[in-house]
Amino acid sequence: MNDQLPEPIVNADSAPYWEGAREDKLLLQKCGDCGALRFFPRYLCTECGSDNTEWTEVSGRGTVHSFSIVHRAAFPEFQANAPYVIALIDLQEGPRMMTNIVGDDALEVEINDPVEVCFEARGTEDAKVPQFRRAGR
Repeated sequence: MNDQLPEPIVNADSAPYWEGAREDKLLLQKCGDCGALRFFPRYLCTECGSDNTEWTEVSGRGTVHSFSIVHRAAFPEFQANAPYVIALIDLQEGPRMMTNIVGDDALEVEINDPVEVCFEARGTEDAKVPQFRRAGR
């Protein structure tokens, strides 16, 4: 991918997530009451409904749950990067997140491949987006 792609849209619930990404940290919300980790960022815990939220850094390691190779991008700004991989990653800590698999061997991805987070620069404001690359290759 490249820095010509759109920057993340930041809101009150996701601001700490994007600030962490800017510092090359993968942060997830953790419920201060029941301890559940969640992705994507949101106001209430998906397990117990609490609004007591903490942010915690996670390992950035996981496995590929599923993926799709995009050959025709839905938006013009992504077309120059096609083909590219969109994947569901099961994080080591439990939550599942949607992201891209990047790197020279991204198109060789397989289900259950180990992956690790990396951070891709976006736009002009030092924004970064968590992406994943195949690990141990």
